[in-house]
Amino acid sequence: MGSVTAYAQRLAKRAQGLPPLAVDAVIVIVCWINTVLQAGIDEQLEWWVPLAATANSVPLLWRRRYPFEITMIIGVSTTWLSVVGMLGDLPPAQLVATYTFAALCPPVERVIAMAGTVVGFSISILIPEDKVLNLGPVAIAFAVAYALGTAARARRDRIAMLEERARRLGEEQSAAAARERQRIAREMHDIIAHSMSMIVIQAEAGPLAVRSDPDKAEQVFDTISASAREALTQLRRTLGVLRSEEPTRRPQPGLDALPALVEDVRRTGLAVTLEEDGDARQVPPDLAATVYRIVQESLTNTVKHAAASTAWVRLTWRHDALRLEVGDDGHGAGGETGQGGNGQGGNGPSGNGQGGNGPGGNGLVGMRERVAVAGGELTFGPGPDGVGFRVVAGLPLN
Repeated sequence: MGSVTAYAQRLAKRAQGLPPLAVDAVIVIVCWINTVLQAGIDEQLEWWVPLAATANSVPLLWRRRYPFEITMIIGVSTTWLSVVGMLGDLPPAQLVATYTFAALCPPVERVIAMAGTVVGFSISILIPEDKVLNLGPVAIAFAVAYALGTAARARRDRIAMLEERARRLGEEQSAAAARERQRIAREMHDIIAHSMSMIVIQAEAGPLAVRSDPDKAEQVFDTISASAREALTQLRRTLGVLRSEEPTRRPQPGLDALPALVEDVRRTGLAVTLEEDGDARQVPPDLAATVYRIVQESLTNTVKHAAASTAWVRLTWRHDALRLEVGDDGHGAGGETGQGGNGQGGNGPSGNGQGGNGPGGNGLVGMRERVAVAGGELTFGPGPDGVGFRVVAGLPLN
């Protein structure tokens, strides 16, 4: 039985490369020839036998589309042919139908078709008394046909499951790639916007300093050089994620880099203070980087757009959250990339656009995305009495 099953499986694999209709046509022809030849061998080849063989075999052409119905039709015709002695020991069309319903029918239809096959099989064996001795071999043949159909169904289900798993994996990979692209875009924006703003402001002040205060001019050019070098370093680190061969990468800036960032902004002439309340603690690197980038983007917008004289950065440590506030005393006019917040947000550093909590400029979009990833909340808008602009982020620590 095992060798017969293996041989049938090899034939099935070879047939997979052929069109289904062509395979079914060959099966119909083989079953028809078998029925006619068996009648001829038994010397019972009447004029109606080819017609009966046709009625018994041709429905197999639709077995894939209507497996249950075709099984019923062939079961009736096979039983009748067997009772009148027109079939040999093995009914080929019924064996094919058994394989088909085992492979394609749902559970309920499989049970009904199996019961009908057992009834028809019993009638075709027991009524012609000379065929009772064939009960064992015929039963084995039907069992093999059903087992092959079950194996085909299991293989098809397994393939479908693997295809679904591959589809989901592809979707997850695409989503991960999109998130990584967004992260890199945020990093690039934050680095370039901050560094270039510092460089532009210092460069604009440079000619005046050269004429009035050469020592200050030297400091201005040193600041430009340092800002440019730091920007290049951060850009190399950010782009390094695209190079798998790069062995080491510098960590992203975190809370310990805030004093240097504030000092860098002070060189532009803006009086910035950094305050902390509560007991500071260690936070995950990604959360620390989020805080740094929010402060960086907020101060960059203040320098570029707010025309402020003072600004402040406050970190308030609570038992379950970190509250970050960045504000200034500017007029809030202007706008980052011509977008940002009218309405609730006023004409803040984010620009003229939707509103404090609505869609903002690229920088505010990046802030919102960073805070959302960290599981926190971000609000921004005018300060008290409409003076200045504030960005407030609440970041969970648990």
